Amino acid sequence: MNARMRQCWLVVGACACALGAAAETCFPPEGWVEAPDPIASPHAVAGGVLRFGAHQPPKSLNYYIDSNTFTREIFSLMYETLLGTDPVTAEFTPWLACRWRVSDDNLSYTFDLDPAAAWSDGRPVTAEDVKWTFDQVMDPANLTGSSKVWFGIFGSPEILGERTVRFHAKEAHWRNLLALSSLAVMPRHAYEGQDFNRLDFDNPVVSGPYVLSHVQEQVSLSMARRWDWWAGARPSVRNTMNFSTLVFRYFSDQPNAFETLKKGQIDVYAVYMARLWANETIGERFDKNWIVKRLVRNYDPIGFQGFVMNMRRPPFDDLRVRQAMAHLLDRETMNRTMMYNSYFLQRSYFSDLYTAEHPCTNTFYAFDIDKAKALLKEAGYALNPQTGLLEKGGRPLSFSFLMRDSSAEKFLAHFNMALKAVGIEMKLARKDLAAWMRDMDEYNFDMTWASWGGTLFRDPESMWLSTEADRPSGNNYAGFKNARVDELIERQKTCYSVTARNAMLREIDALVTAEVPYALLWNIRERRLLHWDKFGMPPTVLSKFGDERSLIAYWWYDADTAAELKSAMSAGEMMPPRPVLVDFDRAFNPKQAATAAAEH
Repeated sequence: MNARMRQCWLVVGACACALGAAAETCFPPEGWVEAPDPIASPHAVAGGVLRFGAHQPPKSLNYYIDSNTFTREIFSLMYETLLGTDPVTAEFTPWLACRWRVSDDNLSYTFDLDPAAAWSDGRPVTAEDVKWTFDQVMDPANLTGSSKVWFGIFGSPEILGERTVRFHAKEAHWRNLLALSSLAVMPRHAYEGQDFNRLDFDNPVVSGPYVLSHVQEQVSLSMARRWDWWAGARPSVRNTMNFSTLVFRYFSDQPNAFETLKKGQIDVYAVYMARLWANETIGERFDKNWIVKRLVRNYDPIGFQGFVMNMRRPPFDDLRVRQAMAHLLDRETMNRTMMYNSYFLQRSYFSDLYTAEHPCTNTFYAFDIDKAKALLKEAGYALNPQTGLLEKGGRPLSFSFLMRDSSAEKFLAHFNMALKAVGIEMKLARKDLAAWMRDMDEYNFDMTWASWGGTLFRDPESMWLSTEADRPSGNNYAGFKNARVDELIERQKTCYSVTARNAMLREIDALVTAEVPYALLWNIRERRLLHWDKFGMPPTVLSKFGDERSLIAYWWYDADTAAELKSAMSAGEMMPPRPVLVDFDRAFNPKQAATAAAEH
């Protein structure tokens, strides 16, 4: 245990000892010692640049305002959470808070901040910062919809001392500590008095390992490593966060990013187009292993994607119309002809909850034009022979599809063929990501393509609770409302058994799927990466539970390998091959994986 951690234990030790009759449980448990990250490589070295291919520019770098995955990554590198998680067990660990206490009724949560925790301007991280951040998130004037669901169960925190803060929950809930652990604390002294919805992160005051160093509007964002980071000497961060500079370059579509990778202008690219992976990774750069292909299989939770329909207004306020849309989406043909059967077709919003013991029995919406026609006829639509469009009450069956990515066009063209065949008009509305997000915040759309990542601890409230359908800037895009789902969401709040909660989630999943808020699409169980062979990395390549962004923590610039690459390219020679398929279990603990395989 280093000096900073010992200092924290000394500060809170007397307080913990005095709580014998307070009906609280103290964490971390007695005897806990901070350990090095077992995934991180001991061979890692600090320095170098990583140039990462990102998607379109976000509307904000404030994750509380713009809760997309890219914003979350950038924000989390600057602003740290009260607690961390173990990279292998996912159990809570100290971070900004070095100790925490939970009352036996699960209604009171007290956090003692690490005395070493400091902002980049040298000022300490205090309980005032924690309270200010929470109050900004919960302020009705701020567009923090999804976070309001997460933290709305708590009242404004109580400051017990300069570095001690207590939260009181309005009700017991299994996610209470999970929610508070994820509170990313911002500096009150730096941002107080500014509009939280429009915070300017030029020269930001941060606590995390990286800080913004340069922003080229609509082009790229750069971050610099803070070598004076307060947590830099902690055992758990040893051999992580190695790059001196991170550069995230924006791309409006994936083919452009891929071409930029091939030119050597970015270093790493996560492939989300099957065609690029299957057909385009050819030529000298790939054949000679200058650019490496990686297919990583780990425990990253599976999310879902689909064409979400706005159930708040016609025509998608009618279940039969939504069912017809699902039957007019020829996913089987798209997967076979456009994506080389690389994906599984989704029939669930929680795909990884199902096993041989708990098979998924949700309706599978196969492509079926006749069934779609029958549903639309039942919904009261009839074909107008003069216009060729279905009509109801003199109004044609027409809707707008809100687009944000040109790579969707080929799929929409295929979908549109089926729509036209039955007499439905689809109009495309093209927007950039920021404009798309503004429309989604106000639910100003008919249909759009939405993708959601999975989470280790699934909470259906923000997306499927009825009251969330009317909250601006929320996650209930579809406007889904269902009394039985509301009842199950309420019941699962006080269920502390993951097994029992998963059973409730499967019931919720069946009910949601039956209402068809999305015409579900497809997903993949692996992460596809392309990178120039000039980096070192642990055998697992990625973390246990993370996606491609987790490489930022574990990779490093390998000067020797980079020199070998430069020499190989100059001479037209091959680099040594790297394994394409990387299985986390086999790479992390090969002996255990081999034993398990032998037993089966």
